[in-house]
Amino acid sequence: MNNSAYEAYRAWATHEITVPPVVSVVIPAYNEEERIIPTIGAIATYMSSRGEPWELIVADDGSTDTTVSLLQNMRLANMRVLVAARNGGKGSAVRRGVMAARGSVVLFADADQSTPIEQFDRLYRKIVVEGYDIVVASRSATGAVVAGKSRLRKMLSAGLQAMVRIGGGLAISDTQCGFKLFTATAAKRLFGLQVIDGFSFDLEVLYLAQKNRMNIAEVPVEWIDAPGSTVNPVSVTLQFLREMFKVRMNSARGRYMQHNHLGAGVGPAPSVSVSVGEH
Repeated sequence: MNNSAYEAYRAWATHEITVPPVVSVVIPAYNEEERIIPTIGAIATYMSSRGEPWELIVADDGSTDTTVSLLQNMRLANMRVLVAARNGGKGSAVRRGVMAARGSVVLFADADQSTPIEQFDRLYRKIVVEGYDIVVASRSATGAVVAGKSRLRKMLSAGLQAMVRIGGGLAISDTQCGFKLFTATAAKRLFGLQVIDGFSFDLEVLYLAQKNRMNIAEVPVEWIDAPGSTVNPVSVTLQFLREMFKVRMNSARGRYMQHNHLGAGVGPAPSVSVSVGEH
């Protein structure tokens, strides 16, 4: 780490920002005691070096290990830790973080850093320069670099992508990569509508984005399968299929009209502008 990057990090870590943050980074965390501190260190160092005011929100999901105490003991001036009384699901944690965010743009990033934080600016340019509402990091778009992914996970991912296109009606090749950037307006709108608290909340949020006529860009990124994952790809795939069906049924029954926390419903399914890759 060079001196200027270290100084920027130390300033962010010790002095609360006095202006609204430009960027809010939201990390859901459940029993992440082994890697949460390195993750926070990497994200805080990079984001602070960019020179824009930003905040970090870690949304605990009812961790039963030392995750929360480790975070609280870091005493970072611009990090908030949202503590949950019990495990509510990844979608629940991300929603709490997003709804608490104050930034002009909101990044959701997984705690395992499979998509390195250095990829952030590739997504950010799409919003700031090209005016997209949502930018999705993609492991499937042309130009993506994927390392360490098992053959089983590759096969399941390919099958899920086909099901998302056919069954979910989404023109997005990778709905589940844990690295997505939203304008604040889009984030508050979509997560105010979200009702799925489990693994497939990404699918629901992007489905709602299409129905709300939001512009979505998909950007290829570098992705490394993080060691120590406890995700069972087969059980997660079955859960994903159940929740994809649930999203379609919720929409057909008008449930998203009832659950819009911001007071405006979702209109009929429109055409959607989706950009894939860099321009």
